[in-house]
Amino acid sequence: MEYLPHTQEDIKKMMATVGIDSWDELFAEIPTELRLHRSLELPQALDETALVEYFQKLAADCTNFTGGSFLGAGAYRHFIPSVVESIISRSEYLTAYTPYQAEASQGTLQTIFEFQTMICRLTGLDVANASVYDGGTAAVDGVLMACAQTRKNKVLVSRGVNPQIRQILKTYLAGSPIVIEEIPLNDKGQTDLQEVTKDVGGVLIQNPNFLGVIEDGAELCSKAHAGGAAAIVTVGDPVSLALLQAPGRYGADICCGDAQGLGNNLAYGGPYVGFLACTNKYLRRIPGRLVGMTDDKDGKRGYCLTLQAREQHIRREKASSNICSNQALCALATTIYLSLLGPQGLYSVAKSSLQNTQYLLRGLRELKKVEIVYTSPVFNEFVIKLPAGKAKELQSYLAEQGIQGGYLLEKDYPELADCMLLCCTEMCRAREIDNLLVNVKNFLEGLSD
Repeated sequence: MEYLPHTQEDIKKMMATVGIDSWDELFAEIPTELRLHRSLELPQALDETALVEYFQKLAADCTNFTGGSFLGAGAYRHFIPSVVESIISRSEYLTAYTPYQAEASQGTLQTIFEFQTMICRLTGLDVANASVYDGGTAAVDGVLMACAQTRKNKVLVSRGVNPQIRQILKTYLAGSPIVIEEIPLNDKGQTDLQEVTKDVGGVLIQNPNFLGVIEDGAELCSKAHAGGAAAIVTVGDPVSLALLQAPGRYGADICCGDAQGLGNNLAYGGPYVGFLACTNKYLRRIPGRLVGMTDDKDGKRGYCLTLQAREQHIRREKASSNICSNQALCALATTIYLSLLGPQGLYSVAKSSLQNTQYLLRGLRELKKVEIVYTSPVFNEFVIKLPAGKAKELQSYLAEQGIQGGYLLEKDYPELADCMLLCCTEMCRAREIDNLLVNVKNFLEGLSD
């Protein structure tokens, strides 16, 4: 929608049309205690020339991390072949409008079907859908599916799940009867799940978890099933699935996550592309678009939407989800990326990420005043602890050297004060890792004992 500026004369005419004399009358139905009784704290308006100059200055002030990036925490920098952007930019695909009438385009339906197929192969599960907004809302859908199937309203959520996902769960479920209980982590950084009681409908874990630690997925899923609960596994970086056992293979009923790392560029919050897969038992509960392959009356292969379980297709109160944003273009980018790389190519990306991570870990272990917090196996992220009060200073110091450091954990994990989450992917070159190690060493040597 374009910006539509209104003059004072325009505002007076609109008020006259609806029969009011002031803004207060317009908002009379809103209780006074809910209103903001002050002016908005906004700067003075700028004309177009001044506004362009302002944003140009902001862009020029942005730090250029020429020394490499070691920030992950749910958003991952993987190499994207140029052909991905080339194909998704074709007019057949690139449109500002969500293709609600997807049946009109067999090409669109086929690409969604192929996306579903690839997600099934990655997760080891029977069914996958499309049109899931992002990893956080996919986790919400997974929890709702589990509670609907088990008819229980308690969910156990590991503290190892991305803090943003845990907050999204609290927000979406605030008005529902579903109760969330947190599972703590042990001193190895893994989910410390004890006996699952019979009133629990689902257990949500992340593997590898937010701190980079690889969980014992088989044991956690087994404990969930022993209590009659659904096992839900969310995956932060699905590249890891090229090396690790697929969640469906070790007992997950539902697997969700974000496919951003598979062919979608990093952005300021999105758009990303969630994925959601499940066993056949949960097929009737899965929301979003589900494309099936069939034969038409002439015996030719065709695709169509089937088993719609979202509020646009059935009664809202019966819907599995009301989260309906269509991420078809982002899902197409993921489909193209996976098609280009194939199983062996994705394995190579995952292996390079792991090798770079281990290279950085070995270098940091040799530095004094740096502690590797968890000794458990990790994929492409791990936690280091620095001298008291120095984590934020190190992050700022690295930025001055053109290096994007890790994620500061104290805000989300108070028990991990002075800790930083570092990430390596295949994009981290040896020279960048060496440069990071040199700068961390220089920073620590500059500290007084």
